[in-house]
Amino acid sequence: MTRTVPAPRRSSDPGGDPGLADAVRDDASLRRFLHGLPGVDEVGLERRSATLATRSIKKDSKLQAIDLAVSMIDLTTLEGADTPGKVRSLCAQARRPDSEYPEVPPVAAVCVYADLARVASDALAGSGVGVAAVSTAFPSGRSSLAIKLADTELAVENGATEIDMVIDRGAFLTGRYGEVYDEIVAVKQACGSAHLKVILETGELAGYDDVRRASWLALLAGGDVIKTSTGKISPAATLPVVQLMLLAVRDWHRLTGEHRGVKAAGGIRTSKDAIRHLVAVNEVAGPAWLTPELFRFGASSLLNDLLRQRRAQLEGHYVGTDYIGSA
Repeated sequence: MTRTVPAPRRSSDPGGDPGLADAVRDDASLRRFLHGLPGVDEVGLERRSATLATRSIKKDSKLQAIDLAVSMIDLTTLEGADTPGKVRSLCAQARRPDSEYPEVPPVAAVCVYADLARVASDALAGSGVGVAAVSTAFPSGRSSLAIKLADTELAVENGATEIDMVIDRGAFLTGRYGEVYDEIVAVKQACGSAHLKVILETGELAGYDDVRRASWLALLAGGDVIKTSTGKISPAATLPVVQLMLLAVRDWHRLTGEHRGVKAAGGIRTSKDAIRHLVAVNEVAGPAWLTPELFRFGASSLLNDLLRQRRAQLEGHYVGTDYIGSA
């Protein structure tokens, strides 16, 4: 099967910009493109990530950063024991995160399994909060394409405005890049108007070079957002990995003029972690990505810590998480 993919062109850009030139290519050309990407400077990447992690923001800017982080959260529940009642409760918190401070912005989306997307859609109607649903045999990605597409179509029919798909890591790791590409393209088509987030499950990839290749493969296939993890595998959203993915979307924009997003999911639990990632977004991709449309946190526990830190900024003391919640 032939596909339209960029022809590789070497570049001295440390971000790994390979250049783009549209051409019809076969599987071999797709492989040549991905393996033609510059290798990742592991030491340099981790050094820069360590530097970014030490950056701080002024106290008067911290409240703004916390509110921005809240607005970027995909509030998530992905457990076998999820019930309609639990989803409705989560949606109430998504709409009004802190009952005592109505100025706190709503979160970006609520993320659930496809069969509960209708419950979330009904509960969030008119709020502006998105409904994200995981699909494609989440979290393993091990099933037939027909079942993955049916999973996606069910989520969209149930009102999902965003789809979080997982790639077939087995296919990717054995170099069957065309398979992964075709699957993303097919799922993108099944999404209709819903945005597609492509989960790379970086904790299962072999290293930073594979993270770069998987990021570019997902972008080539039409993913609107590239996402670190299902949240079921460790490590997940590490700062070096997120930095690499930010470099990929930055370079994609420079070469095509299109903005694509990044979702950091798994392991981000504190306000300090979230702010470190916002600093990375600003310095690596640029301030244009400091918006919920282009950067997200996939989290279930992060919101409570952000609200706790926010209250501490306003009230001068910490409160327990039991005292924070929606109306």
